[in-house]
Amino acid sequence: MQDTRALALTFEVSGLPPVKTEALSIFAAGHRQATRVRALLQAACAAAQRTGWTPLAGPIEVDLTLRCPPGHRTSDASTLLGGVCAVLQDKKRVANIGLAHLGVLVDVALYDDDRQIRRLSYAEEPAEDFSYQVRVAAVPTVV
Repeated sequence: MQDTRALALTFEVSGLPPVKTEALSIFAAGHRQATRVRALLQAACAAAQRTGWTPLAGPIEVDLTLRCPPGHRTSDASTLLGGVCAVLQDKKRVANIGLAHLGVLVDVALYDDDRQIRRLSYAEEPAEDFSYQVRVAAVPTVV
């Protein structure tokens, strides 16, 4: 029987991505990134439901394309990628903080753990308004 699950998922999010810049978890209730975290989780959830996505367990690649007005970049690539990747992985490992405020969004995960990432890419494109595109894909294992 052929495996028919999706091996790549691409989706758009309005606004800015969450950034990971401090020791405090971006999942903490009331964190200043909470609105961005929630927007990313909602977009990922909608895309996963639309495609029948199941979290990947093997090697992955993550691509982030930020669209922003020229000269209005908000953060560096590493903090943007760090925030997006933290949000899209399985959140069970951050269970030492309360996640109840996320409601059903706590279960949104496109892959298990950041250790799976084998390739990261970041690009910027000029635009009138802030938005971004995320792509998560399985990386074929080579033997």
